[in-house]
Amino acid sequence: MQLDILVFSAHPDDVELSCGGTVIKHIAAGKKVGVVDLTRGEKGTRGTPETRQQEADTASRLMGLSIRENLGFDDCFFAVDKAHIVEVVRMIRKYRPKVVIANAIDDRHPDHGRAARLVVEAIFYSGLVKIETLENGVVQEAWRPQSLYHYIQDRFMKPDFVVDISDFMERKIEVIKAFSSQFHDPNSTEPSTYISSERFMPGIIARAAELGNPIAVKYAEGFIAARIPGVDDITALA
Repeated sequence: MQLDILVFSAHPDDVELSCGGTVIKHIAAGKKVGVVDLTRGEKGTRGTPETRQQEADTASRLMGLSIRENLGFDDCFFAVDKAHIVEVVRMIRKYRPKVVIANAIDDRHPDHGRAARLVVEAIFYSGLVKIETLENGVVQEAWRPQSLYHYIQDRFMKPDFVVDISDFMERKIEVIKAFSSQFHDPNSTEPSTYISSERFMPGIIARAAELGNPIAVKYAEGFIAARIPGVDDITALA
């Protein structure tokens, strides 16, 4: 299967929190979108790897993803090294996406920036024909996506462009809430965390509103471009 967009995340729920509206919008427009989670989020304070997987499955169904895979890297301790790069290269070559979206290049959680660096390197090496990877015992063809973008996570970064998600904001929130073990639940007996605070979800909505303001829409998501993007029609820009 060739995907239009392949999104990488350090942890299950990174995609939903940061670019879930963009994913849902493009799927609604007929694009094939998939997600590859690098870890199972097993070092997270709340929930278990099993509950996180169940939540990711629910979120995937709600978004309408074409595929979702988990590479099972060691949460908090995966590295930007040959073994991890090769596994990410294998995913890129397997799904041959036109566009890759990856974690924020710098963020509160060290895994996010490290995941971004890992994907950056893997995209380059994925295009080198002398780097051999296998899928089901068959040598994969080299493949390099045409574009790489980074979503914005906890730390605010000035985006290079934003995507209007006004019509999809309610569905984004529904998808985020699929990860019920992670977010505010007054009946939960698990330890409180930064993202389980009552203030966290309103902050997600406020961020989307802030990013929508410059283009005069209700809600948007922002992205950092790995290189200067080109356009064919300047009048199509909002």
